[in-house]
Amino acid sequence: MLLIISSDVIVNEALYGRVEFNRNIEPIASISRSPLIMLVNPSVPAKTIPEFIDYAKKNPSAINMASVGNGSPPHLAGELFKMMAGINVVHIPYRGGALALTDLLAGQVQVMFSNLPTKDYVSAGKLRALAVTTAERSPELPGVPAIAEYVPGYDASVWFGVGVRKGTPAEIIEKLNREISESLADPTVKAGIANLNGSPMPLSRDNFAKVIAEQATKWEKVIRAANIKPD
Repeated sequence: MLLIISSDVIVNEALYGRVEFNRNIEPIASISRSPLIMLVNPSVPAKTIPEFIDYAKKNPSAINMASVGNGSPPHLAGELFKMMAGINVVHIPYRGGALALTDLLAGQVQVMFSNLPTKDYVSAGKLRALAVTTAERSPELPGVPAIAEYVPGYDASVWFGVGVRKGTPAEIIEKLNREISESLADPTVKAGIANLNGSPMPLSRDNFAKVIAEQATKWEKVIRAANIKPD
């Protein structure tokens, strides 16, 4: 049996404590990663990341940051940005992305890290895309800079991979990793991932496990520093 796993899984233990589910799954292959987009309401005068940081420092009570809930990838991306940029904005958790986006459009909140389809809102001038959260620019959004261009070392993404039950024979794991990685070179698969604003992420099983371990440590530090509690 194969299981789709995502970046959400690795933060569960930091949020909820010991999670037996995580300990029973063996990661075998990565599939894709996608950036979040840092969006602001046009009422925010900043048009670049440096301008946003400067505005936030000069107006510490003027910015509310929406997210889809405590400990969600958008929330963690925002908290990491706050820590690394040295700013303080107020986090407003919502019970879903649609509600958060509605209030961002209405100007009830000023900024949001989002993985929702917002291209039409940006094109219409209803929202402003300041940056993407991956370390490099997204191939699907080449005109939008990466936060890391202004805040060195910043990196946050939503990724997906495949896992199996622990104890699965090594030869089966290696075969699955090889076949999944090869499939990511297929033009149809690549186009499907691109339609979701993602990029293929073919990694060896060991490298995928290393990424998961590094990400778990990173986000646990953010969760502890920001004192994030589950909803």
